[in-house]
Amino acid sequence: MKENKNYSENITCGHCYNISKMELIGGAKDVTETWEDNNGPGVDFYDVYEILKCPKCNKANIRVYGWSDFADGEDEHTPTMETLYPTGDQVPKGLPPQISKAYQAAELTKSIDINAYAILLRRLLELVCHDRKAKGGTLAKMLQDLATKNEIPQNLVEVANGLKNLGNIGAHAGSGELGEDEIPILKALANAILEYVYSAPELVNIVTKRLEEIKKKK
Repeated sequence: MKENKNYSENITCGHCYNISKMELIGGAKDVTETWEDNNGPGVDFYDVYEILKCPKCNKANIRVYGWSDFADGEDEHTPTMETLYPTGDQVPKGLPPQISKAYQAAELTKSIDINAYAILLRRLLELVCHDRKAKGGTLAKMLQDLATKNEIPQNLVEVANGLKNLGNIGAHAGSGELGEDEIPILKALANAILEYVYSAPELVNIVTKRLEEIKKKK
């Protein structure tokens, strides 16, 4: 008899950044609130915890999402997932698949070659410009175009140029070597751009959906 296993949707492993379906190996529900109904059974609201095993590195990922009896049976209801473990080096929210893949590729090189890390982050910046349909023959011009169109604030152009310049150092042997001290700088520069362009709008969408769910319950 074929073993019946439950699997998640395609998600990113917080350990190795592999993107795939993960086997659900454990979980639990925690009732957080119950609404009493004099005309029938009460309605439970609860947190659902899932332990998922990555098929590539075999390490556990733990996440939680809110659910309720209201949501049961709703095909279009998509809960907001929160990763509880691992918590470090999480991919910024709301990234398009291509941008997310490039971000994770850069993260994989971080502990191997800092110069390669800088180069891949510079490439990530170019992908962001192309994704946002920025115009210009150079990266600097595309960044300025994004600022002109209010895709990013003007002062973030200087942040992006800093990342571009560090990427140039990593790409050319004669320009010097980047060291471990540059890793947090590179990461902070990249995250500042990604969070402004993608994560902030995504968080607005999450909050809007949550407010709509609360209104629906009432």
